[in-house]
Amino acid sequence: MSRRLSLPAGSQVTVTVSPTRGKAESPGGGGDAVVKRGAGGIGITSPAPRHSLGGGGGAASATLQLSPVRRSGGSRYASRDDAAGGADDSAEFVHYTVHIPPTPERAVAASADSAGAPTAAAAAEDEQPEVRAQRSYISGTIFTGGLNQATRGHVLSTSGAGAGVAAAASASMSCKMRGCDMPAFLASGAAGGPCDCGFMICRECYADCVAGAGNCPGCKEPYYAGSDTDDDGGGGEDDDEAVSSSEERDQLPLTSMAKRFSLVHSMKIPSGNGGCAGAGGGKPAEFDHARWLFETKGTYGYGNALWPKDGHAGGGGTGFAGFEEPPNFGSRCRRPLTRKTSVSQAILSPYRLLIAIRLVALGFFLTWRIRHPNPEAVWLWAMSVTCEVWFAFSWLLDSLPKLCPVHRSADLDVLAERFELPTARNPKGRSDLPGIDVFVSTADPEKEPPLFTANTILSILAADYPVEKLACYLSDDGGALLTFEALAETASFARTWVPFCRKHGVEPRSPEAYFGQKRDFLKNKVRVDFVRERRKVKREYDEFKVRVNSLPEAIRRRSDAYNAGEELRARRRQQEEAMAAGALPGALPEAAPTVKATWMSDGSHWPGTWLNAAPDHSRGDHAGIIQAMLAPPTSEPVLGGEPAESGGLIDTTGVDIRLPMLVYVSREKRPGYDHNKKAGAMNALVRTSAIMSNGPFILNLDCDHYVHNSAALREGMCFMLDRGGDRVCYVQFPQRFEGIDPNDRYANHNLVFFDVAMRAMDGLQGPMYVGTGCVFRRTALYGFSPPRATEHHGWLGRKKIKLFLRKPTMGKKTDRENDNDKEMMLPPIEDDGFQQLDDVESSALLPRRFGSSATFVASIPVAEYQGRLLQDTPGAHQGRPAGALAVPREPLDAATVAEAISVISCFYEDKTEWGRRIGWIYGSVTEDVVTGYRMHNRGWRSVYCVTRRDAFRGTAPINLTDRLHQVLRWATGSVEIFFSRNNALFASPRMKLLQRVAYFNVGMYPFTSIFLLVYCVLPAVSLFSGKFIVQSLNVTFLAFLLIITVTLCLLALLEIKWSGITLHEWWRNEQFWVIGGTSAHPAAVLQGLLKVIAGVDISFTLTSKPGTGDDGEDDAFAELYEVRWSFLMVPPVTIMMVNAVAVAMASARTLYSEFPQWSKLLGGAFFSFWVLCHLYPFAKGLLGRRGRVPTIVFVWSGLISMTVSLLWVYINPPAGAKERIGGGGFSFP
Repeated sequence: MSRRLSLPAGSQVTVTVSPTRGKAESPGGGGDAVVKRGAGGIGITSPAPRHSLGGGGGAASATLQLSPVRRSGGSRYASRDDAAGGADDSAEFVHYTVHIPPTPERAVAASADSAGAPTAAAAAEDEQPEVRAQRSYISGTIFTGGLNQATRGHVLSTSGAGAGVAAAASASMSCKMRGCDMPAFLASGAAGGPCDCGFMICRECYADCVAGAGNCPGCKEPYYAGSDTDDDGGGGEDDDEAVSSSEERDQLPLTSMAKRFSLVHSMKIPSGNGGCAGAGGGKPAEFDHARWLFETKGTYGYGNALWPKDGHAGGGGTGFAGFEEPPNFGSRCRRPLTRKTSVSQAILSPYRLLIAIRLVALGFFLTWRIRHPNPEAVWLWAMSVTCEVWFAFSWLLDSLPKLCPVHRSADLDVLAERFELPTARNPKGRSDLPGIDVFVSTADPEKEPPLFTANTILSILAADYPVEKLACYLSDDGGALLTFEALAETASFARTWVPFCRKHGVEPRSPEAYFGQKRDFLKNKVRVDFVRERRKVKREYDEFKVRVNSLPEAIRRRSDAYNAGEELRARRRQQEEAMAAGALPGALPEAAPTVKATWMSDGSHWPGTWLNAAPDHSRGDHAGIIQAMLAPPTSEPVLGGEPAESGGLIDTTGVDIRLPMLVYVSREKRPGYDHNKKAGAMNALVRTSAIMSNGPFILNLDCDHYVHNSAALREGMCFMLDRGGDRVCYVQFPQRFEGIDPNDRYANHNLVFFDVAMRAMDGLQGPMYVGTGCVFRRTALYGFSPPRATEHHGWLGRKKIKLFLRKPTMGKKTDRENDNDKEMMLPPIEDDGFQQLDDVESSALLPRRFGSSATFVASIPVAEYQGRLLQDTPGAHQGRPAGALAVPREPLDAATVAEAISVISCFYEDKTEWGRRIGWIYGSVTEDVVTGYRMHNRGWRSVYCVTRRDAFRGTAPINLTDRLHQVLRWATGSVEIFFSRNNALFASPRMKLLQRVAYFNVGMYPFTSIFLLVYCVLPAVSLFSGKFIVQSLNVTFLAFLLIITVTLCLLALLEIKWSGITLHEWWRNEQFWVIGGTSAHPAAVLQGLLKVIAGVDISFTLTSKPGTGDDGEDDAFAELYEVRWSFLMVPPVTIMMVNAVAVAMASARTLYSEFPQWSKLLGGAFFSFWVLCHLYPFAKGLLGRRGRVPTIVFVWSGLISMTVSLLWVYINPPAGAKERIGGGGFSFP
């Protein structure tokens, strides 16, 4: 990789880097360096191409020019000529210009002589502090920029000593032969031995090996001709082109596909003409089979036919003596990463049969109800039949997608064998897993406490995934300094917490959850120092919480102190100016009020939102901010040491102390721009991460959802990298919650949805996206189609047409009916550097679709290639070779961060397709469901991953008001989906029929609330009027009612059986369905209609996160008993009061009637009791802990109940009272 250059600040410096070993002349100094040659310089090690880093005005820019590279002998490496004193015309050069902002180490007046490029071998002792400061420049600098602003870099804090542990030293250069410690001999200018595998060997041992079998002790392959550097005349030009180690090979220019994606090529180079010294023309000699049998004494060596136990078995034995069963050589490739199992037929068959029986029973029941009206109360009969027909239709929509539930499991051992074991292409055994970028979003530190966010970040940094393949991005949509400094404290504490988790394997890896769990923490812990170190880390975490919780007050006091000093200086300056102008001391003007700024700890203005809003520093008006809190780690493990040596809190000897990259991002916001709430923030993170790390997979989490299972990311990768995984757009994990009351009064766990409905959809085309805990394929978010898809035509979709979308001829204007449904398919990336895009039109449209950043556009094929399956995976048509991702990543530089600033500007998405068909979709408060629907509509599949140990856990609102507002937001989004083109009625043929039904039910369920409201009032109306929905309770009606009720209960029991939930959880879900259907869902339908008809915009506030419960057990569920007034409470309270009054009145009337009608009383009372049982948790929540209910609730409910009662008495007065009502006295106007 190209080396870091120490450049003077405040000026543009042009640097020339040469791929040869000669000295490259440049104005800033020369140095030895190599660069990779590829299409635009893009590769696994270079996620951000350097050839176009344009941005807004004033942004740091860099240009790169490429020229052809000289080749010779058909080798895949560029030739090297050490005798050349300079670079000739045929060599490859890279010219780029970088504007480095002033820093304390790089003053504007710094000498240009300090811009030399020091090499690792010739660096002087006095230059080491400067080199360390240069490496920490990115992680210690905050970058800002935006509309009509220059991209600036402000150094927060620097230290010449550079605290931290130095990177691990390179491998020993001594001979690796057992018993030999002589220095290994190297090729001229190389960094390895004479074999391509990089095995270190001294000259004496090498001579012994060549004289003997002639094989390399490392890879057991013969040394090819010309590798011995002792013979100057034998190798010729090919000797100079040979590469003697994997490190050198990573630095030389690669050809073919590797030029673009930095592939690790095979170590074995065919010997060609010089590989066989005894055969003319390079042809091997004739094989004497008889002589071979004689020399081996009749054995056949090693293979999958026979496998000797100990060496070559003697030929004197009889039969198969001395042999054992041959190993299963193909097990590694054939073993699947995942398994899918269907629900037992003993449960599923009766379940399907009961659905059919209940459907038939409902059909006969509704037919009987329609054909037998009640002439005494036709209006009551008509309303009840209408509601029953709708309930049957709604039940059918909910039940049909549940016909094919499945269970899935992942095998992490197979994942480790396939991607993390040494191979010929990956001799060092580096992880070949693809990278993952984790997104965490927050918006308001007051409603989303920074301590929640800090625990989520810490659990991500400590996840069990290769450190160099993991990157974490925090999106602060509020631009608050509190979140920024809390993240800085989190990064500091992570240096202690992450090594502690890795050393002792603790679970969960969120410190708040780990230290708060009530179980034996010594279980399965065998290290003697565990208790001592746990106590130290616990004490450090308590201090960390104190620092984080005291940040708001510290920021306020600091800002007040700085503002007071600014006011004094401004007043003094004004007085000096007035005195200089000759004004009298008593006539001095009053000081102008100064702006109350928010100050950072280093005494500079915070570029984001201030505590006291000001122009360019308010929630909707501030610059874009990017800060790399933790720089990208090295590719090699960095082992810790004793606390006295490493300066740490615990002993980290033998523990990898590297940390994943951690980045703070706050996108630019300006008045007049629609920032699209959370969806816009997530799209900004997509573009930022594509430039800075470009992981092919993305995991998004809410700020209160932490990683509860450290292996969850690996389990998600199993589904993405297994056979057929190239068609999977995302892997959804179930949401699990903590801090819920034991009775789960308001069904916060929502297990019926996550364990029943989502498992059932997994058997169709996949579960829907629910907003958090989801691993995405980056190219699916970019709006591209899957490599293969199936279209369903004909009756019930029985006719299937398979489509292969990754073809060289794709991208033509066929089957494109409207602009929003255009196919976006990545063209096949052939192994040819000159034929990278077969569809010129498609490549030309990429900037218009994705924006003006050429760096971002160029990163798209890189992400697609990294996310491919391995070539040896069954069914992989366009795979990548093993070891292609086992290469180090280039370090982060200032030009890359400057380009990332440009893609989070407020105007970047103008005239692009971001939010319309790329990234998270705009236009709905439930952008998660719409985003997942669009992917399924293109033919992608999704997977539901339920792990044994919960993958992620979060918090849920346990307060009744917060819970109702949360349900209101979800229901309003569903109404928006129903009235938009995202309605499943307009789905493409690539979506399965039952998948359409499931999505259609998502947009339809809020409308059930209208009929539910009517049906909950009908029992009271029936009791008031003395009429019933049927003329009489005959046997037919009761038999139908019994069958429908019994089948519903049996279906519930079978759902409980195959999903694993409990009967109590199922009943709580039924209760809250009625509570939400009579409160939040009707309001959602009203708001949705207002938005569609009148264009009234809908705005929601963030749901407040519950406290951490530090005050003790008694106050752990304090919010459960808080009663906060909301208009959503009025309908349920009214329904309860009306039904209660109706039961009491009907009972009294029947008891004192001359001819009591007990059947009508029992019928109405039964349904009223059904309504009251479902609303019981709501009534209990209104009473609170001490039985106190807001007076306004009783006032509104009483007024509505009285009004309904008076209207009913006037419309249908009691017998014998019509004359009194109509003859005089009270009458309505």
